[in-house]
Amino acid sequence: MRSARLWAGLLGVEKTVVERVEFDEGEGVIVAAVRPGRGRRRRCGVCRRRSPGYDRGAGRRRWRALDLGTVRAFVEADAPRVCCPRHGVVVAAVPWARHGAGHTLGFDQTVAWLATVCSKSAVTELMRIAWRTVGAVVARVWADTAGQVDLLAGLRRIGIDEISYRKGHKYLLVVVDHDTGRLVWAAKGADQASLTAFFTRLGPARCAQITHISSDSARWMSEVIAEHCPRAIRGADPYHVVTWATEALDEQRRIAWNTARGAARGNSRNKRPSGVTKTLKDARWALWKNPENLTERQREQLAWIAKTNPALHRAWALK
Repeated sequence: MRSARLWAGLLGVEKTVVERVEFDEGEGVIVAAVRPGRGRRRRCGVCRRRSPGYDRGAGRRRWRALDLGTVRAFVEADAPRVCCPRHGVVVAAVPWARHGAGHTLGFDQTVAWLATVCSKSAVTELMRIAWRTVGAVVARVWADTAGQVDLLAGLRRIGIDEISYRKGHKYLLVVVDHDTGRLVWAAKGADQASLTAFFTRLGPARCAQITHISSDSARWMSEVIAEHCPRAIRGADPYHVVTWATEALDEQRRIAWNTARGAARGNSRNKRPSGVTKTLKDARWALWKNPENLTERQREQLAWIAKTNPALHRAWALK
């Protein structure tokens, strides 16, 4: 294998001729001088149409490529301008990067994928870029793929919920595909208008294909679902089921605590809480935890509740 082809593979560039590769000791980076391959020159950067040359542009420029191990890598080339009949004078297209981007296609694709599976800090630290840059990269990649992928195709079982994204009651309404686990739609707002916009985009034919919908059972949400997917089986999502069960359990604990406090006051003039009422109050965390996460003291509290208050213990077992 020729060294030029080897370097092209390492840098993740296609239809590109690698002229030479140097190590810049001052910046500690690898710089590969490249040029577009045959048939890839003098094309409009926007529409990729072959266009007459205009001038040499602003000279040579660099594009960030995928790191080679721990060393940052760049590709460097001339950036001439062409005169496109449709878009006017623009920088000529290059086969290794999108128009107006400062990163190679391989770099963009890697960052966009990492943004879907990693945390914000992991992406920025691994790729050594700012979070604002991650957002710009994702926008570029999505602009190219949005017209090729229909995220709403084949939906059968979906989940609908709202999530706060900023202080001051700023919400996003999100829809996920339960079969694939993908986020398929999101929009600002958490009201009937936002949810109606989703079903309108989905269309009557695809709404009829929805078989199951999970949500938080809010009235405004149930009304929109009933209107557009009347035959779908509706259920509450696990988060809200656990929340409701925990609230019901805590209500039962408060009833037991008030009963014990009333009995203590009737039997004694002492206004201070008795040992029973204090134990019930302190047992709140033990009742909330999963059995496998209980401490030894919390296990003792539950054992005491099982003997002294079977109704409360049954509520905990049901939760």
